[in-house]
Amino acid sequence: MAAEIVALVGVVVGAGASYMITALSERARWRRQLDVRWDERRLAAYSDYAGSIKNIVAIANRLAGHRGLTPHGTPLEPTAQNLALLDDAEDRRIAMVETVRLLTDTDTMTAVTALNHSVWHLSSMSSGRAPGDPDEWAAAFATYRRARNEFHRCARATLGIPGVAVSRNMTWPPRWVRGSGPAGAAGSAP
Repeated sequence: MAAEIVALVGVVVGAGASYMITALSERARWRRQLDVRWDERRLAAYSDYAGSIKNIVAIANRLAGHRGLTPHGTPLEPTAQNLALLDDAEDRRIAMVETVRLLTDTDTMTAVTALNHSVWHLSSMSSGRAPGDPDEWAAAFATYRRARNEFHRCARATLGIPGVAVSRNMTWPPRWVRGSGPAGAAGSAP
């Protein structure tokens, strides 16, 4: 009878161990799937937000070109229709930032806030709502680029992407463009 009890205890212990290992494996698998799903959503939110920022800056850069704040090959006149394009791009950014806010961490959201402020500054100068000259534009654009790079760094960290983003040419317009004045040296490429 003692042998039967030992065998029964062995079966119970084996079943319990098997259950625990299976439960822990399933839990780990579920967490990995959940992490992948949230990373996919974060990536989409970051991409959409970055695209909306890029769109605002592209429109602002063209409007700034018309105001003489920066050299631009295709300046955009600040008509009501063109200013509405800038406002529509801002509305899209507002919608995109809410998804980012829901899915990200504090460091990335801090970077997003700084990026938003720098974009608002460019937008205000380009539309004429805030005063500006080519030097102020160049300084504001440099601030935007630093804020964008910090956002990319934080976003990459939350996604677990190792390394740093590819460095960007910090001179704009490119060296091959002739006759770009002082505003061109600091940069104005979105």
